Amino acid sequence: MEDRNQQNRYLQFFSEDTASFMRSPVREIFKKVDLNQIYSFAGGYPSAETFPMADMAGLSAEVVRKYGAQAFQYGATQGAEPLRKALSDRYDVPLERIQITTSSQQGIDVCARVMVDPGEVVLTLNPTYLGALQSFHSYRADIRGVEHSSQLEAFRHNVEEVVAECRREGKTIKFFYIIPDFQNPTGETMTVEERKMLLSLAEELDFLIVEDSPYKELRYEGETLPSLYSLAPDLVIHLGSFSKIFAPGFRLGWIFAHPTLLDNIYVCKQSLDLCPPVFDQYVTAEFLSSGLLDKNLVKSIALYRRKRDLLLESLEKYMPGGITWTHPEGGLFLFLTLPVLFDAVAFYEKALSVGVAYVAGNFFFTDGRGRNTMRMNFSFLPEEKMVAGVQLLARLLEEELR
Repeated sequence: MEDRNQQNRYLQFFSEDTASFMRSPVREIFKKVDLNQIYSFAGGYPSAETFPMADMAGLSAEVVRKYGAQAFQYGATQGAEPLRKALSDRYDVPLERIQITTSSQQGIDVCARVMVDPGEVVLTLNPTYLGALQSFHSYRADIRGVEHSSQLEAFRHNVEEVVAECRREGKTIKFFYIIPDFQNPTGETMTVEERKMLLSLAEELDFLIVEDSPYKELRYEGETLPSLYSLAPDLVIHLGSFSKIFAPGFRLGWIFAHPTLLDNIYVCKQSLDLCPPVFDQYVTAEFLSSGLLDKNLVKSIALYRRKRDLLLESLEKYMPGGITWTHPEGGLFLFLTLPVLFDAVAFYEKALSVGVAYVAGNFFFTDGRGRNTMRMNFSFLPEEKMVAGVQLLARLLEEELR
């Protein structure tokens, strides 16, 4: 009773925004269990095997030699120039269009913080990345999900219909948030035609696009497709991340956008963190400019391709009938769809009790649908445990679906 009274005492001090905060079911999993002790298909953790540990001491020593105490001092809010220059060279983007962020998650958050007032609309695919939904909810955005369709005209119609509904309600639409390459949670990739169609609608219907692209460098088959930003740099805010291709613990990402948009993001970041982590930026700049990123990507892609193939083969071999899944060309995830009446949320505790973790798919939907879906990650779990994990999950599902 005393604890409850103490909790109630503090309620008066919280802002109205806190009622809109969403808990991450993925982070709640991390609080409950040691991921290394279970079969975890849950989080989006990269494999530690991809971290360039042999190079880190040399990179750090070179940063200290080159920059000395400057590497440990406060830095520029827009990011360290060597890192911005390395990104400019790699992606052929002018320096004035590049802002370094403290992770691409911060990039999502500052886009919402800078552009969206309570009640204004953010469009997104349904399902979409949970972390983005958390951010948009925290700023009390009106999040509208658009259904994807493999038929281009049907997809166009779905976007137009949602936009028209918002306009009838007198709503202001700010941007369309989308992950075009190896989407989280589905693993699916937009075609070039879909990208061009969405850009034409953004121009015609007057909204921006926030392109979240943390997985683009991790392609295992097929041809690399142009980013939305490269096709229309004045319509698109492009978010990138070093978390999946270098070191997630560095918490570094970037934004490419028109300088007018970046200026307000720059001012916003001053009040958030003053500047991104300085030493981490210099190390990352050395990693890029030395060619070590490309060298490391070869190793990472080979590992993840092997893991993806092993997961797909295991699902094909062991999963009971009536279950389907996506075949991602890259990224870290695939998406399972189970029979309509199956409840992946209710089933989760049963699975976790025997040591298997996944993320129920409904958390990624804007409207709570998708309870018969689940997201599975293949980057984190060691290969020697993956088959056993799928076998255990498949056996539980078979029992549940009888």
